[in-house]
Amino acid sequence: MTITARTPHFTLKSHLVAACATAALLLAASAAQAADLNALIWCDHSDPALLQPFEEANNVKVNVKEFEGTGAGLAIVDQSQPGDWDVMVIDSIDVPRGVEKGLFEPLPEDKLPFADLFPEVKMDKSTVVNGKRYGITEKFGYNTIGFNKTKVDPADMQSLASLTSDKYKGKIAIYDYYLPVIGMAALAIGKKTADLTEADLPALKAELLKMKANAKLVGEVTASQTALATGEVDILVGGGEWVTAGLAKENPALDFSIPKEGAVLWSQSLAMFKDSKNKDMALKFIQYILSPEGQARLATSSCYWGMPSNKKAALTDDQKKILRFDEQPGFLARAQAYPAPNADLDKKMQDMWTEMLQAQ
Repeated sequence: MTITARTPHFTLKSHLVAACATAALLLAASAAQAADLNALIWCDHSDPALLQPFEEANNVKVNVKEFEGTGAGLAIVDQSQPGDWDVMVIDSIDVPRGVEKGLFEPLPEDKLPFADLFPEVKMDKSTVVNGKRYGITEKFGYNTIGFNKTKVDPADMQSLASLTSDKYKGKIAIYDYYLPVIGMAALAIGKKTADLTEADLPALKAELLKMKANAKLVGEVTASQTALATGEVDILVGGGEWVTAGLAKENPALDFSIPKEGAVLWSQSLAMFKDSKNKDMALKFIQYILSPEGQARLATSSCYWGMPSNKKAALTDDQKKILRFDEQPGFLARAQAYPAPNADLDKKMQDMWTEMLQAQ
């Protein structure tokens, strides 16, 4: 059984990635610049099944550098020369960070299929800055409940209350990343993720502690989804289609739910560097990724599956079934964005998460 890690929001190792950037990386990026297209990407974009059709159609070589987390990606940019990179994959909510650093080029909306995107994932509040669009959402999904439908009652998975029920005590793993799971705790107590304040922290902590008391383990992304895949646990808090869809052929018992209280929406975007020396090819690459063919290949990448942002993605019926494509309007109606705390609240949330982890 193959277990792959999804990179969105997995920033726990970002400081290590940044620390390991060396002169060798800079030399590699500079050498690659003379070649065709240089892309800072998440692992789902390194799949040859995605890149080869574009390379063959455009007689171009796409040189990719994988990273985990926006901070690590921006650290690579900081240690590179202007023009070393052409395009970048970035959390949609983090597009303004790149704009503030003066990195990105506005995208030509009339040359991209915005009309074909799921409206809920255009993420205009993040991808549009001062009236100009700097990012386009290419893929999305949910931090929610992943589960084994032969071991739990699927009807129970329609409510976040099940996560603190004695019925599933010791059968739960929790994804060890504070923001999405805090978001799920907020939904469980009736709070909106966008409206969280310091005053909500005691109630959030109490809910997290109840989840922790029911959990067999709290683990990083690979460990937690491995626990679900191997049957060590029956429920994964913070999991979603990116866990269960990729394993569906090997273990069709795995599924995910978007409970009545909602789920936490993640989305990733593509941006173009303003200092790119190959902007025409960079735009072609973005157009390809957002095309029906590119969307289908990205959605089913060997690294991790996720929902394509383009409703016209050329997925097979089986792929749509696994991703529950036809149910997306209802899912999106219940989903809420990742919490986006300011620096002070973010630190307090991280401290609260640490206290939860250390609780006996």
